[in-house]
Amino acid sequence: MPMTVYGQDEVTPEPTEEMAEPAAPMDSAPAAEEPAPEPTEYQGLVEGYNAVDDDGNPVDVSEAFDFFTVSMLWTVIAAAMVFMMHLGFATLEAGLCQKKNVVNILFKNVFIICIGLLTYAVIGFNTHYPAGSWQIDGILGINGPIGDLNDGNNKTWAYGGLALAMTGYGDFIFQAMFAATAATIVSGAVAERVKLPSFMIFATFLVAIGYTVAGSWHWGGGFLSELKVPFKDFAGSTVVHGFGGAAALACVLLLGARRGKYTKDGVKPILPHSQPLATIGVFLLFFGWFGFNGGSVLSADPGPLGLVFTTTALAAAAGGVFSIITSWIVLKKPDLSMALNGILGGLVSITAAADIVSVMSAVVAGAIGGVLVVFSILAFDKVKIDDPVGAISVHGVCGIWGTLAVAIFGIETEETKFSMFSQLIGIVSVYGFAFIFSLVVFGIIKAVMGVRVDAQEEEAGLDIAEHGSPAYTDSHA
Repeated sequence: MPMTVYGQDEVTPEPTEEMAEPAAPMDSAPAAEEPAPEPTEYQGLVEGYNAVDDDGNPVDVSEAFDFFTVSMLWTVIAAAMVFMMHLGFATLEAGLCQKKNVVNILFKNVFIICIGLLTYAVIGFNTHYPAGSWQIDGILGINGPIGDLNDGNNKTWAYGGLALAMTGYGDFIFQAMFAATAATIVSGAVAERVKLPSFMIFATFLVAIGYTVAGSWHWGGGFLSELKVPFKDFAGSTVVHGFGGAAALACVLLLGARRGKYTKDGVKPILPHSQPLATIGVFLLFFGWFGFNGGSVLSADPGPLGLVFTTTALAAAAGGVFSIITSWIVLKKPDLSMALNGILGGLVSITAAADIVSVMSAVVAGAIGGVLVVFSILAFDKVKIDDPVGAISVHGVCGIWGTLAVAIFGIETEETKFSMFSQLIGIVSVYGFAFIFSLVVFGIIKAVMGVRVDAQEEEAGLDIAEHGSPAYTDSHA
């Protein structure tokens, strides 16, 4: 039979005398059975995995290993994309604030990702996922360092099977990149007037304990996952973004507004120093969100992965367009900062439901998020809650909407159901805990060492007052 090589037919050569094998004698004994082959490298790497499909048919172990390898590769790529989001947050916050505070904002973001990764290894991961080591079942399970995540089957398919096709270290590094996000959200909301040491202490506690305890209720097998109809939050509209938004609101209430922002004549705009820098930040966040949501598939399963990428992109685009339309009507001018926050509002709005909605539902969810951002930012200004970057509106308000959208737009199956009641329980639990935790921790720090710089330092700018170095100089040397 002819063989095909690179699309061309190759003629099988005629057997030569050297190639021909002598016929076995008719009365010869049957050939002995060949010994069973040694286990392949694939079988060793997927040891503990039951290599059958959903119908119970055997699966080629090498194919299973290929899927496992591709999934693990996608996981670490997604983790790197989420890491890039921290650069996006840094540039967005820096761009929307005054130039005299840029170094301070960038410094806080550098600290947040560093302390976030370290604390997640020391206490966070095993608190986020208590794995049967709860101190209060389903509510609290504070545990120690990660240890050897290649131990046992943690480096094989057996770690999580099809639903979690990655190694223990892959799981850790992807989740670790999420962890610091909550503190980054707070960083923008308290910008331009918070004491640096006070914020650093607060951020450490928020990432190490606050975020991981709340996250364990949903992703760690806690009580939200045990509801009759489990709470659904695919990539964290509430558990990540809502948590950060609620924490930011508590801190802003304790901190107060920037001096001169609210006067007897109304709101005095404090203009951003670099809208180009803010725009770069949003595009970095948009890019990173494909890893944020796409990585939350937890494998390279092509069906949900393609859907999640599509719903994420469409929701962001709809948020951008509808925030532009809304702000243009309300403010009488096309406002770039509103458009940027509209994109982010659309992204937060789809994050809870990216894997279970249709593409048109994603557009509607994102569009509503874009409208909400505009009215929310204006409403907070009316009640004199000063948020320089709109973080409470983008992450807190749109986080609520995105979580409720699960019950409105989620496509149910026989196995998967959604409940508005369960979604509300999740929102109230996580937002309430984040707000109270932040109010207590930030309040203690305020009582002990203060949380706000004095008027003279605020006027001069935190770059000089806190760091002794401006972000920009007039020197051309």
